[in-house]
Amino acid sequence: MTSGEAEVAATQEKPTRLISGPGMLLVWLYGVMVVGAVSRSVYQIATEFDRAPLAYSLSAVAGLVYGFITYSLVRGGETARKAALVCCGAELAGVLIVGTWTLVEPSAFPDATVWSDFGVGYIFIPVILPLSALYWLRKGARQGNAA
Repeated sequence: MTSGEAEVAATQEKPTRLISGPGMLLVWLYGVMVVGAVSRSVYQIATEFDRAPLAYSLSAVAGLVYGFITYSLVRGGETARKAALVCCGAELAGVLIVGTWTLVEPSAFPDATVWSDFGVGYIFIPVILPLSALYWLRKGARQGNAA
């Protein structure tokens, strides 16, 4: 194996890091959101699911989405970057749909979800985070790397 082939093999084995620079902040914020959304939904589903099943189920889905994005960012590589992009897009769509739904038809949500009112209960982080992540992940892709 020539030195050029060895460099290509080493590059292929080690995925491009997605958590350098601003990516580290994204991982930290998504990690906090995982803990917040999952712990909230687990408690609410276990203790009062019949009160607001849609809201509590959506909070659980939000927690799973946050977890997958966190995993993708930590894993690194082009496939993980693309998966994170798709998931961040789905997250943003969810925030916008649920946020609008909670404003238009508040009776559908007897209790808040993570994405209610565009994330007002989480200081609007649920709407700011996917926008920031999409920008950062796309910027990295345009530069020919993920970080």
